[in-house]
Amino acid sequence: MTFSTVSLKNMEKKFNSIEKRFFELEEILAKPEVIKDLNKYQGYRKEYASLFPLISQIREYQKIKKEIANLEEMIPDEKDKELKELAENEIISLKEKLKQVVDGINLLLAPTDPLSDRNVILEIRAGAGGEEAALFVSDLYRMYARYAEKKGWRIELLSTHSTDYGGFKEIIFLIQGKGVWNDFKYEGGVHRVQRVPVTEASGRIHTSTCSVAVLPEAEEVDFEIKPEDLRIDTFRASGKGGQHLQKTDSAVRITHLPTGLVVQSQDERSQWQNKNKALKILRARLLAQKREEQEKSLSRDRKIQIGTMERAEKIRTYNFPQNRVTDHRIGITLYKLKEILDGELEPFFAALKKEEMLANENKLYAETSS
Repeated sequence: MTFSTVSLKNMEKKFNSIEKRFFELEEILAKPEVIKDLNKYQGYRKEYASLFPLISQIREYQKIKKEIANLEEMIPDEKDKELKELAENEIISLKEKLKQVVDGINLLLAPTDPLSDRNVILEIRAGAGGEEAALFVSDLYRMYARYAEKKGWRIELLSTHSTDYGGFKEIIFLIQGKGVWNDFKYEGGVHRVQRVPVTEASGRIHTSTCSVAVLPEAEEVDFEIKPEDLRIDTFRASGKGGQHLQKTDSAVRITHLPTGLVVQSQDERSQWQNKNKALKILRARLLAQKREEQEKSLSRDRKIQIGTMERAEKIRTYNFPQNRVTDHRIGITLYKLKEILDGELEPFFAALKKEEMLANENKLYAETSS
């Protein structure tokens, strides 16, 4: 994207505030009380590091602009035609270089997702449709697992609530790997399936729904969970788990007293393992609440993702009779349902990323032109 002279002037106004913040951070990072507080120090250090490439480009921009101004000031007084021509050619070259620097600054100024380096926790729940919805939860889990496998990412089950027919009322799992959030952040919402259920004797097509909530995995530096704020209860695991799970109190339920959030895990034989998994879920949900307080955005996004799980609140439809999958946000329909359920999600992710990039570019242009 290129900018007009007016837009450049607005960009230069932004440079002043960016440089001011950069120098503020240098002073903050040198304060003993900040250095002693690891969480604060890492937060400020991360912000400082994120501004460093932008400051370098801004200084390059200022240097080139000054060189152009000096040459333009010299040309009218230059009597030597050869030197004058050299100066004019140099100005042309510098202006082209300046344009490249401006384009680089434009990319750095574009909105970046602060969660881009995070792993994700996905929560898939059955909605409308009873047992058929529970079976589709299993299908969606397999779809995401296959996609993660292709990307070389690691999956860790955190919590499951299975049904007698092999489905899940709920399944919660962690996906770990580079770039996980950048793909899976688009999957939050209601997914609709249209097919003949295995429990349907008459062959009628049913419509069922599942909700997918996507939460960034919380890091230790995001916040501190105090032991006194937790009530930890143990109980015997229910469902399919073998005799060991039925005879020991291996399942763990954790209540976060300040917020009332309750999470549980019962899939592991070890009480310690279940506790760690439940804490991962709790941290992710607490991070969502923290971001709601700070930005009033992530929690609202999660509410939109889950909705009320009615059939009309959908982001994607999987139609088995017609072998098609439609993403309603970007209006893309692909007639390769089997491949998509086998993890071929790249076409959707690529289109969604392009849509987001265009929206960010338009937003940046509006900001620099205002």
